[in-house]
Amino acid sequence: MKTRLRVLRAEKEWSQEDLATRVGVTRQTINAIETGKYEASLSLALKLAHLFGMHVDDIFLLPEKELPRPVKHDVLFRER
Repeated sequence: MKTRLRVLRAEKEWSQEDLATRVGVTRQTINAIETGKYEASLSLALKLAHLFGMHVDDIFLLPEKELPRPVKHDVLFRER
């Protein structure tokens, strides 16, 4: 999964250690996310999004081919 984390961190002039401390993980975790070796847990992704004032999907970019096909709302709320 691609991520904008390195760019966002650089814009704030934070080191990996700075960011890690702010969200309660190790520097190695931030490095692994930035290099694509590890995908952030949902709770960590939410913490990062909150910290940067963004939505999770503005930070973590899932390739188009991996996105599920949208479900039509009328299918979800069909009367039986």
